[in-house]
Amino acid sequence: MNSNNEHKEGVDQRISMVTGDPKRAIRVLSVPMIISMLLIMAYNLADSIWVAGLGPDALAALGFTAPIFMIVVGLGNGLGAGATSLIARCIGAVNKKKADNAAMHSVILSLAVSAIFTLLILVFLSNILLAMGAGSTVDLAVEYGQVLFGGLVLMIFSSVASGILRAEGDVKRPMYAMAATAILNIILDPVFIYTFGWGIAGAAWATLLSASISCALMIYWMLMKGDTYVTFSRSDFKPDWGVARDILMVGLPASAESFVMSFLGMILNLILVVTGGAAAVAVYTAGWRVVMMVMILPIGIGTAAITVAGAAFGARKYDNLKTALTYAAKLGFITTTVVGLLLSIFSGVVASIFTYSPETAYLTPEIATFLQLMFLFYMPVPLGITASSIFQGMGKGITSLILTILRELAFIAVFAYLFAFIFGLGSQGVWWGLVVGSGIGCTLAYIWANIYVNRLKRYFIGESGVENV
Repeated sequence: MNSNNEHKEGVDQRISMVTGDPKRAIRVLSVPMIISMLLIMAYNLADSIWVAGLGPDALAALGFTAPIFMIVVGLGNGLGAGATSLIARCIGAVNKKKADNAAMHSVILSLAVSAIFTLLILVFLSNILLAMGAGSTVDLAVEYGQVLFGGLVLMIFSSVASGILRAEGDVKRPMYAMAATAILNIILDPVFIYTFGWGIAGAAWATLLSASISCALMIYWMLMKGDTYVTFSRSDFKPDWGVARDILMVGLPASAESFVMSFLGMILNLILVVTGGAAAVAVYTAGWRVVMMVMILPIGIGTAAITVAGAAFGARKYDNLKTALTYAAKLGFITTTVVGLLLSIFSGVVASIFTYSPETAYLTPEIATFLQLMFLFYMPVPLGITASSIFQGMGKGITSLILTILRELAFIAVFAYLFAFIFGLGSQGVWWGLVVGSGIGCTLAYIWANIYVNRLKRYFIGESGVENV
């Protein structure tokens, strides 16, 4: 009895936090999210560091598979965002029955999507890599990709399960699962790559085995322990296209955003192959891993904002929605700028992590230059990420997708081409394209989100005749 009371009290506290002060909720939710994402990036970074010892071709091969991996991660994160958004809106509207059904639909959708994309990627992997310009590194890229993408279901299910827990304010347990995954992956990487002599495929096997730990923990917490707000049973599940559509209306556009970013990665890789060859791709691969570590800060804060925005939107508390938008952007800007400045100052030291072998030592100055320039890239990014997160929380996935397409393709890709070829800056032009294009796109996205939320507030006040509280 005491155990049941403790479980209920814990659930009630999480729900009260999600539906209460937006600033506090974003702070509480974002810290475990940031730690979880840092752990994810830590073992991805470990892959790069250990694979770098195999030579620049192996590191470049990892770079060519990275855009595809982003699609896989995006599928999981997208469906997870869809689950978070709908369940949080149900919590805000005090509709537990629909929240339970949404959770069940999310799990089923994750399994179906995993099966479809595993088949598609494995069948066309070699052709995709060649189209991306993998060239002489294609065999290494296929060797790595066949193993990694064969276990796609582990990554997607884990992301969706984390999204379900995040919706009810439970972000600590996904963090614990990710900690176990990251630690195991970092330990297994050198063993599989060098001790067992599996080479680049060993890095993929280490990732899959580690990911299975996260899935096992999620299944235990959600389906066996039974101390979550949402419940999972046959009686909870009522097939409903409306519920599935609500999840997919956020999940598919969010996943498509990752595809757009992956497509941008392919474009940039092609430009780099033409302007600098495999060495330029290797510089971008190593440097971008560091950039993504910094991006975890605004992404984690933005992910927390999805839950808060969803609950506020479901409860029609548009003041809370406005607060979530401005506070998440401000918090993201401050933290990202500080960390980005430190990385710029110590860029040479950071670059040397990827160039410890004689084969890659000559890349150190170029990676350091890339990291220094990326300081300008970091500052406006939280504005764009926060805007997209708020729209996802409200269930406006298409709007978020439009903002991403504008930023990634209409601005970054175009400016990268202009600087690299028209202005003759070569590989350096790609770095400047990232800075200028992202700055314009993220600023416009934040302006758009502010206009939308302000209109919601005015409409609600005009409709009800009173200020919402």
